[in-house]
Amino acid sequence: MHKLNLEVSPHRAVSAVRLMRIEFGGAFADLLNEKGKGSGDNEMGYVERTLGFRTRDLDDRDLRLVTDIVGGTIRWRRYLDHLIGSLCHDESMFRSMEPLLLQILRIGFYEIVKLNMPPYAVVDENVKLAKVALRPGAGNMVNGILRKLVLVKENNSLPLPKLEGDSRAQARALATLYSHPVWMVRRWTKYLGQEEAIQLMMWNNSDPSFSLRANAAKGITRDDLVMQLNSLKVPHEVSLHLDDFVRVKIGLQNVIRAGLLKEGLCSVQDESAGLVVSVVDPQPGEDIIDCCAAPGGKTLYMASRLRGKGKVHAIDINKGRLRILKETAKLQKVDGVVDTIHADLRTFAENSPMKSGKVLLDAPCSGLGVLSKRADLRWNRRLEDMEQLKNLQDELLDAASTLVSSGGVLIYSTCSIDPEENKDRVEAFLVRHPEFRIDPVNRYVPSDFVTKQGFYFSDPVKHSLDGAFAAQGELLEEHVHEMSKLLGSDN
Repeated sequence: MHKLNLEVSPHRAVSAVRLMRIEFGGAFADLLNEKGKGSGDNEMGYVERTLGFRTRDLDDRDLRLVTDIVGGTIRWRRYLDHLIGSLCHDESMFRSMEPLLLQILRIGFYEIVKLNMPPYAVVDENVKLAKVALRPGAGNMVNGILRKLVLVKENNSLPLPKLEGDSRAQARALATLYSHPVWMVRRWTKYLGQEEAIQLMMWNNSDPSFSLRANAAKGITRDDLVMQLNSLKVPHEVSLHLDDFVRVKIGLQNVIRAGLLKEGLCSVQDESAGLVVSVVDPQPGEDIIDCCAAPGGKTLYMASRLRGKGKVHAIDINKGRLRILKETAKLQKVDGVVDTIHADLRTFAENSPMKSGKVLLDAPCSGLGVLSKRADLRWNRRLEDMEQLKNLQDELLDAASTLVSSGGVLIYSTCSIDPEENKDRVEAFLVRHPEFRIDPVNRYVPSDFVTKQGFYFSDPVKHSLDGAFAAQGELLEEHVHEMSKLLGSDN
């Protein structure tokens, strides 16, 4: 028998439980949770298992609120925790707070400070949730702390750090005010300057906008997609840079529910990733090697541009994600031109005779360019990860370069904005591989996206897209002949 509690607000119960799952299970609840089902029903199942009761079912408005509150609470976590800690009796009370209680407070603080919901309704609802989910005492505590917040907000005296002192102190203040890890703030201030670092953090904290790619391989044009979006009353703009893309700010849930993704008519793909494919410039009849292919957004877009002729050889180390790629290729009707290879690129390159005139290495990276979509990433990345990633990127680049045929090109791309993962990796590669030279990308993407060195770069603040990078290197034929002459004369 379900224990039903109609007094507790469903979006808050679901948000609290989802936040618990993200923090302790690492399951990031993005918009497309569980392959885009996004239903309220499985969510209520989680609530019952975690809290021991159900509330009334979620309607569309509740579901939208859950998405907003969960994403927002994770983004603003450092800021919210600073406020909660400041309004607790003492530091130790905050430090020893049980996880569910902390999530309920974060939700209440977010609703009051960032969503400007009617404060006393928020206090009331979150107190009820704490009483039912935990115990009466927890409700009283939530009541006390949230009422304090309402008072200081009404007096315009939120206890926030001031931007003053040396660069360390300023980085700490900015990290709290804009809710990012201190190491990221310091890094971006170093590379971009404080003003741009702040703008970047503001972009990461804003609601993400999504792009949809009309699936040409299924005969769907962008106009067809626009018609579908109009009939679903989903507001949208067509992409300024790519023929198959449409931008959507709100209403992605409606698109998912209407089954457009499930039927393979379109897919969610940022234009910044689409522009990397423009750099590759896949032409019908070509054989392309995609070195770290899964989950396969770029693979599938390249495949659709082959128009049924040629092949994309999709290599990946992760068998499960490769299997999903295969299923999606079938769904999008490009399975005829996609061939999946389960392997670690580094061993594959040593043992494989396979060569191609176009090799794409979309490298594993920090993902610092996609923080507006992946709210949790900023808290899961550490400075140490950056060093490990750079070594991996170098190894993968060396491996990928052996798959390029004479006169062919190697494209290196990331979804990072960090120069150490982008231009620094390319420069280091060219020192190790003088047989390659930079082939500027300005033939393939609008000049606004081309850097001084001829690389592709999308800047979240400037272009309102995810941050991404791509460089193209050409394998010079004369080098290849020289090398074979040298090798020939040796034996």
